[in-house]
Amino acid sequence: MRKNCILLLVFFTLGNLCAQTDSIVPPGKNKLLKRTILPLSLLTTGILLSDSGFEISLHETAQGWVGNDFRTHLDDYTRYAPVATLVVANVAGVKAQHHWFDQTKNLAVSMILTDVFTRAIKNSVVKYRPDRSNDNAFPSGHTSIAFASGAAVYEEYKGTNAYLAYSGFGFAAVTGGLRLFNNKHYISDILVGAGIGILVTRLVYHFDYLFKWNPFVKSKNISLIPRYSDGSVGLYFSKSF
Repeated sequence: MRKNCILLLVFFTLGNLCAQTDSIVPPGKNKLLKRTILPLSLLTTGILLSDSGFEISLHETAQGWVGNDFRTHLDDYTRYAPVATLVVANVAGVKAQHHWFDQTKNLAVSMILTDVFTRAIKNSVVKYRPDRSNDNAFPSGHTSIAFASGAAVYEEYKGTNAYLAYSGFGFAAVTGGLRLFNNKHYISDILVGAGIGILVTRLVYHFDYLFKWNPFVKSKNISLIPRYSDGSVGLYFSKSF
């Protein structure tokens, strides 16, 4: 009950924030509420399913598919695959919505904020992992980071390369599925993690016009993409000649 109350408070706070800020958005940028429908739906569904009989039954079914001994560390890598996608696409010269510096800025802010919100909820909600390894299962950090970066890939390439745009969500979905099959998370942990990651990234991109500072706007041969792993921040650097 405590968990549901906390997350319902988060849900309605974010909803009210979206409604209030939408009135100050300049002409042509009034699609905020529409952009939050998917992530808020994921958050709501995750809240409703958490600790339910359906969730437990689904998890038992998933474990039956792969077996109780199934273990893989692939999800530790797929959660950062969307970031690698941005790096490769930039090096390959694929046309994106933003300059590489703005991509880096938006991606870094999205991933850091997603991690902060995810950790804050984890520390506030007591929910044991399916394998009982610890009590900070809710929400899935792997999934939230994967969907935050996956949403950034979508924002950058939705207008130029549909396959590339949706690839980020593909890697994120694989990450969430592996967390389920690895017996580390229930479906509600994954849905809420996905909702947080997508929501934060879409808000960052929606309001990026508020911090349009780019000292490298005339630089065409340098790329910097952030790397964020377990609280540490780094940068991928590339330069073409």
